[in-house]
Amino acid sequence: MAVYIDNFNAGYGRMKMCHMVADTSAELLDMASKIGVQTKWIQEVGTYNEHFDICQSKKAKALQLGAIEIGFRDYAKFVNARADESNCDPNTLAWLRREPKSQH
Repeated sequence: MAVYIDNFNAGYGRMKMCHMVADTSAELLDMASKIGVQTKWIQEVGTYNEHFDICQSKKAKALQLGAIEIGFRDYAKFVNARADESNCDPNTLAWLRREPKSQH
């Protein structure tokens, strides 16, 4: 089980925002709480597209706490696979759970 954050950089005022998703709602809400994002900001609650839009400073905190950074295309694949879980091979999302590459 894990929390994922994409590399999307959508402008919102002077901030840059990205998406935070997780394997479960509980994990998503737990991470939001840990990084100081109010749970009222959850989007698409209870759907395959349940997520938070978070700013770069919150993203940095989440990554420090073990979230996995993914590309925006990987985020889209993740959401699409959840939308059709009935036809999803159990290993479809396994590539997301890889160990993050160490940065030297």
